[in-house]
Amino acid sequence: MAKSAKKTAKKGTKFSFINELHESILKAATVAKNGEVRVKRADLKKAIEDTFTTGVRAAAKGERVRFPVIGAIVRREVKARKAGKGVNPFTGEPMTIKARPASQKPRWSFPKTLKETFANKKNW
Repeated sequence: MAKSAKKTAKKGTKFSFINELHESILKAATVAKNGEVRVKRADLKKAIEDTFTTGVRAAAKGERVRFPVIGAIVRREVKARKAGKGVNPFTGEPMTIKARPASQKPRWSFPKTLKETFANKKNW
């Protein structure tokens, strides 16, 4: 996995979920005497988790990372907000709203086909 980690760490290369997962599974796979390819469940789980973790780290650096069928993750800039005064909607008494510094948060977006599947009432 050291070689694949070095490949994605280089500047200018995009993270590819499928390629990373494929390389991890190939390294975990063994061939039995009868020619059957086997992958232990624990090794497969570790490969999937490591690939997702690597993808999230790439997204944290500012890259848009796409995961097939389920969506994409990207870093979003959140602007700073000044402190202010407001009113508690339940009691009606005045209150102060804390200031918020600028930050970066993850943003998840779903593909159009997934949104349409959920919007279609036949699937409920």
